[in-house]
Amino acid sequence: MLTLINYPDIFIGLLLAVLFGAILGVERNLAGKMAGMRTYALVSLGSALFVDVSRLVIAQSASAANYDPLRVASQIVVGIGFIGAGLVVLRGGHLTGITTAAGIWVASGVGMACGFGLYTLALFAVGLSLVIFTVLWIIEHDYVQRNLARKLGRIKETEEANGGESK
Repeated sequence: MLTLINYPDIFIGLLLAVLFGAILGVERNLAGKMAGMRTYALVSLGSALFVDVSRLVIAQSASAANYDPLRVASQIVVGIGFIGAGLVVLRGGHLTGITTAAGIWVASGVGMACGFGLYTLALFAVGLSLVIFTVLWIIEHDYVQRNLARKLGRIKETEEANGGESK
């Protein structure tokens, strides 16, 4: 049984997931945390994508007896989590690979969507991911990181002016 898919509603949900995730990431950047806009936007997008894929697959396979495609899908999510964890490395107090890990996690969702025949959903998620990797990278590095550096510079100047003590 093939269900009519309302892609505009799904796309709006994915866009909102990216927006809300990016907002959380901006706050994390401003707070000096290592995971920022792109990481949070990708994780939010991946989560929304996995939920949408699950909802659509359940609706499409409701009439099939003893068929549970989501068992495989849930194991994909867990397995990709392990792969992503292996990509994240802490070197000299600097975390690397977290956005790549989040991107691989979203790519897993895209692959699942394709595997279940949800090609339009997969293509839209790829487009959003490319926006996250490029546009949010520019915003994150040209604006957020610069402001964070200024903020940290002011803290250091204040500490130096107070004889090494911060207030």
